[in-house]
Amino acid sequence: MTMKIDGGAYASNLRQQLAVDVAQLKEKTGKAPGLTVILVGEDPASQVYVRKKGEQAKEVGIVSTEHKLPEDTTQETLLALVEEMNNDDSVHGILVQLPLPKQIDEKTVLTAILPEKDVDGFHPVNVGRLSIGDESLLPCTPHGSVHLIKHALGDDLTGLNAVVVGRSNIVGKPMAALLLQESCTVTIVHSRTKNIEEICSKADILVAAVGRPEMINADWVKEGACVIDVGINRIQRDGKNKLVGDVDYASAFEKAGSITPVPGGVGPMTIAMLLVNTMTAFKRLENA
Repeated sequence: MTMKIDGGAYASNLRQQLAVDVAQLKEKTGKAPGLTVILVGEDPASQVYVRKKGEQAKEVGIVSTEHKLPEDTTQETLLALVEEMNNDDSVHGILVQLPLPKQIDEKTVLTAILPEKDVDGFHPVNVGRLSIGDESLLPCTPHGSVHLIKHALGDDLTGLNAVVVGRSNIVGKPMAALLLQESCTVTIVHSRTKNIEEICSKADILVAAVGRPEMINADWVKEGACVIDVGINRIQRDGKNKLVGDVDYASAFEKAGSITPVPGGVGPMTIAMLLVNTMTAFKRLENA
């Protein structure tokens, strides 16, 4: 029987444990982890994400502050704010919500964040550390996905055949690096890959992160595979807006051994892992 991987329930349990850990650290150090989220512009989806991050941070005892800047903010103004947060000892995690307005270069801004406060895990230093298996702050979505894979398959993933669909810097590449660290045999497939369906159909672990609604159906899925759907796509169906993943859930469910739904799968884990990263950054910066 196929297991529906409930990311919401897993993330909720994780936050409960985090709340205990934060309370213990407060008692030990007299300080609380601090997370700063910077939002530039009025993007509706970004506003929702930022609000959720703030609510869940406070839920576990993390001090969350928001800096909302207008759409026409200059890159220099944003960089000055990042530098201020870098130098603020009460801030242990800095997150600049993406996407940024067109006049701001994302790479320049993300690189300006101190690597030890980069709770998104996007700084080149953290990316490099991940690639060589060194200690780093991990990208939240791939890290959360690994948690869900282990929840479904157990902690030992040694020797499993993993296929990652998509080669983005945010999900695809770090996902592959994390699965390599778990001693999986990892293949990345993308728009130029030949025989992509055949390759995917041999995967014990199939991670979809390509941004194409319901591209992957049952023909792509090995019997009993663990399917992790990172995609979040808004489509029109029957005259209504609907959120779907990169996987045709109903079709793939019939063959998979375990599968994440959209919504309610990987999404809740992304924010949970952001809180985990803030806690990790706090411990390192405060030697706690």
